Amino acid sequence: MSKKKLELYVHIPFCEEKCNYCDFLSFKADDSEKRAYTAQIIEEIRAQGPNYSDYLVSTIFIGGGTPTTLSGIWILEIMNAIRESFTVATDAEISIECNPGTLSKSKIMHIKKAGINRISFGLQSSIEEELNELGRIHTYKDFLQSYQLAREYGFTNINIDLISGLPKQTIDSYKTTLKRVCSLKPEHISAYSLIIEPDTPFFDKYGGEEGSLLLPDENIDREMYVLTKNILREHGYERYEISNYAKPGRECRHNIGYWTGVSYLGLGVGASSYLMNRRFHVESNYKKYMSINMKKDITPLYCDLEELDINANMEEFMFLGLRLTRGVSVHEFNEKFGMDMFEVFDRQIKKNSMLKLMEYNSPYLRLTEKGLDLSNMVMSDFLLD
Repeated sequence: MSKKKLELYVHIPFCEEKCNYCDFLSFKADDSEKRAYTAQIIEEIRAQGPNYSDYLVSTIFIGGGTPTTLSGIWILEIMNAIRESFTVATDAEISIECNPGTLSKSKIMHIKKAGINRISFGLQSSIEEELNELGRIHTYKDFLQSYQLAREYGFTNINIDLISGLPKQTIDSYKTTLKRVCSLKPEHISAYSLIIEPDTPFFDKYGGEEGSLLLPDENIDREMYVLTKNILREHGYERYEISNYAKPGRECRHNIGYWTGVSYLGLGVGASSYLMNRRFHVESNYKKYMSINMKKDITPLYCDLEELDINANMEEFMFLGLRLTRGVSVHEFNEKFGMDMFEVFDRQIKKNSMLKLMEYNSPYLRLTEKGLDLSNMVMSDFLLD
């Protein structure tokens, strides 16, 4: 009997400095706190592993925060604990997020030794003024040094994150960033538009009506969106998801798992999970998380357990799957839910097809180019009564 597929997400909440736009669960900490957290998450990994003996881990994503604020030895210890506690596929995609300036030769050697085979760099911009406004700790030169170090140590699967619609950003400055990044030939590029989140310095500065005037206007933001598609296409990057582009065969397997309903287990403070039609997350209060005796009882880990009924599962299948440019598999939907997608979503499919926002290209129902541009509007239409 073959094992079920499982993805792991490992949350490292530490940062050198918290960026001005960031609302993730992250904060500064000293080495003693990082060491204590490493020990605690390893205990969580060891406690959880036996519960998933019938699963095969296909991908692992170490995110944050900035995981590379940990020492290389601690990252290696975490990966060793995962391999000892879970069955990890020999061809598993194993990613780690990295902020430029947090790598050293020793650390990259330990990351390589840990079996991590994909690095995701948070560059965001190549323009110093824009990086300063974002509150990033690195310069573009720092990024280049980190990128070249990863290449020197044999990493052949690298992602670079970019953000458009930044304060002080212009069409020309964004075009410069896109062309600089493409010239480096990473395997994957994620390009997102800035979202002003509550409870961040950016929300205080740009969240109001007056502050919003300091951001690129809607027309410029739209031009940046089109520029992203065009320049990346010219350089051989295929758009496979609304905000993600890759060289052929280099799509992020971990994220595709999220968008296609693969089960995933979150490890570490605040990490989310989706298993057996249930959503839940790990305790997000750091002090409470650190106080849990993992060897004795891990039930205090679980928070906000939500059972998804069939309608919620069908909605989610559509919301997430339509993010992919290939769309959603009609066969997979019909097999998974025992119902015909074209009957369940008859009104939505007919309406959006008539508006040329959606098309059926067997075996996938997908958004058109225009539909991808208006994806939020289209997906909101797939809510069931």
